[in-house]
Amino acid sequence: MSRIKVGDEVVVISGKDKGKRGKVAERIPKRDKLIVEGINIIKKHIRPTRKGQESGIVEREAPVHVSNVILICPRCGKRTRIGIKCSKEEKRKLRFCKKCGEVID
Repeated sequence: MSRIKVGDEVVVISGKDKGKRGKVAERIPKRDKLIVEGINIIKKHIRPTRKGQESGIVEREAPVHVSNVILICPRCGKRTRIGIKCSKEEKRKLRFCKKCGEVID
């Protein structure tokens, strides 16, 4: 079970975009990376592959390693580590904030 999911708000804790916030748009679990909206923007040079297609320079988000981001708790609004506990009533694992103790899922 991954600790960070699509739609979570995260903050970058290291690298060129340190301190910036964004929502997780996509997960790449095989490479332990995330694509976060507005973070790690790169310029990609596009060549026209078909007749009539435009070429140019496109800005897009590049993947960020999971270890370089930390979750922001939706309840208390602080950067927090994530704990996992089992729910006996619902019979599934739940994520919770280590600072305020509230369940995130």
